[in-house]
Amino acid sequence: MSWTDERVTTLKKLWLDGLSASQIAKQLGGVTRNAVIGKVHRLGLSGRAAPSQPARPAFKAPRPARPAAASTIPAAPRRVVAAEPVAPAPVQVSAHQQPSVPVLRNEAPGSATVLTLGAHMCKWPIGDPSSDSFTFCGRRSSEGPYCVEHARVAYQPQQSTKKKGGATELARSLRRYI
Repeated sequence: MSWTDERVTTLKKLWLDGLSASQIAKQLGGVTRNAVIGKVHRLGLSGRAAPSQPARPAFKAPRPARPAAASTIPAAPRRVVAAEPVAPAPVQVSAHQQPSVPVLRNEAPGSATVLTLGAHMCKWPIGDPSSDSFTFCGRRSSEGPYCVEHARVAYQPQQSTKKKGGATELARSLRRYI
C-alpha cells in the first residue's frame, strides 16, 4: 500500500501517542514495522509523548553488607615464598605403555590473590572463583603462566598415533573420488 495523506496523518497521531512501530504497522495494515520506521524517519518525527519502556520496580532491595575486617588498617600484601623444589621420582615408561595422566588433587590455598599476582607467578586457579578463599598458586613460573607442576597438568604431551600405511591410506582416500 502507498502512503496516502490519511495514512500519514494516522501514523503521526499514533507515533505521538507513543505506540511502537510494530503496533502502528498492525493498525495501519499493509505495511511492515520497518516501513513505519522509515516513514517516521523521513517525516522527521523524533519526539514522542510517552516512549515505550519496560516497567521497573520502584524499590530495589539493598545488597547485604560485606563482613567488616577485624582492623581498619589495610593489610600488607602477602610475601610469596618459593617452596623447596622437589624432584619427582623417575617413572619408567615402556614403549607400549601410555604415560600416566597427572592426578588432580585437592590443593591447599595458594599464596597469591588477583591483586598480588605478578608477572612471573603461577596463575593456576585454586578453589571456587565465586568464594572469598579463591587464590592462585603463586609459585615462580619460568616459562608461560604456570609453574612446572601445573604446566605438566595444563599442557599434556601429544599422544602418539599409529603410523598408517602410506599406500593403504592413499588407496583409501582415492576411493572417495572413484
